Formats: sequence, C-alpha cells, structure tokens
Amino acid sequence: MTLRSNLPPGSPRWATRRAQWHALGLGEEDLVKPKIAIVNSSSGLAPCFSHLDPIAAAVKESVRAAGGVAFEVRTVAPTDFIMAAGGGGGYVLSSRDLLAADVEAVVEGAQLDGMVCLASCDKTTPGQLMAAARLDVPAVVVPCGYQSSGVLDDGERVDIEDVFLRAGRLRFGGITFEGLCDLSDRAITGPGVCTGMGTANSMHIVAEALGMTVPGAAPVRANSEPMWRAVRASGEAIVAAVLAGRTPRSILTRAAFGNAVMAVLAVSGSINTVKHLQAIAREAGTDVDVYALFERYADTIRPLAAVRPNGEDTIEDFEDAGGALAVLAQLGGVLDAGAVTVTGESMGERLARAAAAGVVRDERVIRPLSDPKAAHPTVVVVRGSLAPGSAIVKLSAAEDRAMTFEGTARVFGDAPSSIAAVEGGLVRPGDVLVLRGLGPVGTPGMGMASQTVFALDGAGLTGQVAVVTDGQLSGLVNKGVVVGEVQPEGALPGPLGVVADGDRIAIDLHERRVDLLVEDAELARRQAGRAPHHVPGGESGWLPVYARSVEPLARGATLRGNDLPATRA
Repeated sequence: MTLRSNLPPGSPRWATRRAQWHALGLGEEDLVKPKIAIVNSSSGLAPCFSHLDPIAAAVKESVRAAGGVAFEVRTVAPTDFIMAAGGGGGYVLSSRDLLAADVEAVVEGAQLDGMVCLASCDKTTPGQLMAAARLDVPAVVVPCGYQSSGVLDDGERVDIEDVFLRAGRLRFGGITFEGLCDLSDRAITGPGVCTGMGTANSMHIVAEALGMTVPGAAPVRANSEPMWRAVRASGEAIVAAVLAGRTPRSILTRAAFGNAVMAVLAVSGSINTVKHLQAIAREAGTDVDVYALFERYADTIRPLAAVRPNGEDTIEDFEDAGGALAVLAQLGGVLDAGAVTVTGESMGERLARAAAAGVVRDERVIRPLSDPKAAHPTVVVVRGSLAPGSAIVKLSAAEDRAMTFEGTARVFGDAPSSIAAVEGGLVRPGDVLVLRGLGPVGTPGMGMASQTVFALDGAGLTGQVAVVTDGQLSGLVNKGVVVGEVQPEGALPGPLGVVADGDRIAIDLHERRVDLLVEDAELARRQAGRAPHHVPGGESGWLPVYARSVEPLARGATLRGNDLPATRA
C-alpha cells in the first residue's frame, strides 16, 4: 500500500529525511516500512510515568518485529497531585490539550503512519485519544498499569487517595502530623497510576470500551505479565491497522461512545470521564452528546462493580475477576456489538471470544447485569435553574448519603477562602457551600474543588453541608452531596455567577435537579449589573492562551479551531 511517510524518491525532503534516518541506523529497506510513533509521556516527576521508558523500548521492538519502524516521541506529562500546585490547578486539565498538540506536531509534521500511545495518568489517555481522533491516523492505546499500595502497622490498606482525604482532617485533629507522614510514606510502593477506580483507571477502561486497545488491556498491575503481554501485542496491532487503513474515526463512532458510557456506569467510574469522552467525540468529528448519553443510560445501567472507594473491592480484585473485558461481557446484549475495534474484529466478536475463554472469573466482584451492586446510577447528570447547562454528581455503589438537600448559600470565589471559612467555623450545618471561579475559563484550566470537600469532611460536616461548584473533583473520593462542573461556569453569564450569600438552593438527586430558589426577575437584575469576566488579552504564557481558546465543558473543554465536519454517525 502507499504510505504517507514515503516521500517521492529523489526529492529534497526524501533526501534529507533519508540522511537523518540513516544517521539513526536505519537501512534502505526501513525507509519504505510503516513508520510508527511511540507516544511516551515519560517523566521523572511522578511514579505514574516513571516506568514508561522500558515500555517504550519494548513497544519499539514489537513494532520492528511486526515489520514497522518505530520512533519514540515525548509529550508533556500532566499529573494532578504534582502539577496542581501552580496556576490555581489550571495546568492539569489544560495540559491534556497541550499533550494532544504535542502529538499532532510530531505525527502530522513528520507524516508518520500510525502511533502507539502509552497511557498512564489521568490526562494522558484522553489527550492521546483526542490526538488520534483529530489526526485520524491508526492508533493503539496501551494502558501502562496501576501502582501497588501499602499497608499500615494494623494491616489497613493505604493509598494516595487516603493521603489526599485524610490531610483534610489534620487541622481538626482527625490525624496527627506524624500519622499523616506515615500514610504518605506507605501509600505508594511501585510505579503506575493511582489505585482505585479514579480517573486514570476509568480512562484506561474507556479506551478498551471504545475499541482502541488490544483485548484485555485494562486495568493491569504496572510491570505485570498482563501489561507486558499487551505491550508485545501492540506492535503487531498497529502495523496491521496501518496496512488495513483502520483509522480512529472508523472506530470512534456513536456506537463506540455508547459502549464507553455504559462501561463507565457499570464500573462506577470517574465523573471526569464525561468531559474527556465529550472532548474525544469532538475531535473525532462526531455530533455525539456524551452528557445526553450518560443521562440516557443512567436509567438502565447500574454498577456491576464497586472498586474502592465505591465499595470494598480493590482494583486487584477487579483485575483478577476479569477487568474491563469481563464488564463488557457482562453488559452483553445492551452493548452495540457492531462497533469496530482497532484489531479489526467487532466488539461482539471480541466479547464472544472472551466469554468462551471464561473471562468473567468472579461474579461476586463483577456482577451480571441482572444482579447489580446497587439500584441507582453512580454518575448522575443533573440540571435545573442553577445548572441549566448541566452538572455532575458522583455516587458510590454503597451509597448512604441523602439524595435531597436544601440549604442557604455561602459563596466563595476560590478554594483557599472556602477552606479557611470551613476551618474557621464560618460554614455551618444547613449551608450550601458555593465555590465558583474554578471552571475552564475562570481559573483558567479548571481548579480542584476536592480540597474544600475534604475540609468539610475533616470538620465533621459531611452530609450536613452540600457543595455546588464549577470546579473539578477528584475522580476517586467525594464525600456528601457534591454537585460539580456546573455549566455555565461562574465566569460566564449564567446563574452560578450571580448566586448571593443567603440564597436558597435545592438539590434533588432522585429528580436529577439543582435549583436556585430565586425569582427570575431578581436574577435578571443581578445579571444586568454584573461586570463581564476578564479574559487575559496580551499576557504571555500557556494559561492565557488556553483561556482565550477554551470551549465550555459541554464541548469537552476543547480548544477553538477544531470544528471538524461530522463524518461518523
């Protein structure tokens, strides 16, 4: 077949490219082989990425064995726990789009034929899938595994989210400084992404449900044999996809997004998957409304698994029970079996083969569709007069919190001031803590609201105080009634930006509503007197550029300029 990387022999670009690659040790026969980018977000900044270099080397070898030529390329490596310290936390989500641009610049600039993406922390998987959808060159995602966690002297398991949550209790005496340091010392005992069903593991499962991985790729223990098996299979898969002309837009169809949404609901996945899936759909040029899909399937799909902190099972239990492939098999007839996968088989064919091999190894951990872990959905899209666009609530499978709440608004424009108010006793039972200015434009890049939620937990106010915010929440731990990612965000025209102290707010998760109990005329008066949000103009740096370009969450918080024609239904 004709490969786009094969430039006209004798042309100046062919000659100079030949010279460059000859210097790297490539021979004449290599110049006509499929040329594959190994997209590596390796970084020494966090354990999420610290093990990726040997994986990249193994993928390169597997590509060579399959008849291709591999080139390792690097990207930004966003990590919430490290990079949220600066820019109000805005560098984390915005780096997802920076990563997609990193991939585009190299793969499109060099006119490479395909790519294998090493998926690790929260934003690398969606960023890589966004790039694959945008460029529409064959791509395979390789989930690179989750980290091992430790135990305390009393045998209690401890992981990074325990550290994050319990740090909020320090101010109130719920843990000592020495105890917190002990947790921190023991929480992570190996490389890979956070344990538990957080955003990273959820997005690895999403990649498999979309059909963009080899079968059985997620979740896996980092550096385990199942991970290395997927790594070895990736080289053959990408070369075959290139030779077959099997591109992401033939895979990322409406059917695939429906399957992915059902998988998220079935595993009680992270709420952050909603905006990431919407962003991938936008880059794929589809007209899929992912928020509407979550609303639709929340009526019928219940949690089939309950991995910590949604339940008692560990991510190891979940993997050993069959992982993502077992969940998809249990969903069975409700999935779209005709969806295409990167290996060329349909999702139905893949699942039939998996079922015949006994992929569901423990139905206590991964339940059948007829016997779910809970009777309610775990990712709930809510709307109402306070969130006319939408908002999202995460519930656990073992839900015991109140499903309704009405209280008095206490409004804050940033996380530190809200935490100070909680710690100072200024937030009281019956309040609805409104935290705004953390959206994609307001921060810019989305600020993290979880610290405020954890401060409430430390103060013993979980369940007694509700939270409404336009900020981002942890993909793992949320406590109490927390309404996140409110649209329109507070920085844009809309009700969230004009909520005042003392307003009444009503939340009803049964009805999937969040309402501001203020007369329309009063809201109109407030809007008319409101000064417009200042969007950075001539300032240099990445975040001002992002603020001027970012679209609302309803469009995945993607950047303007990617309005591609809808090519797949």
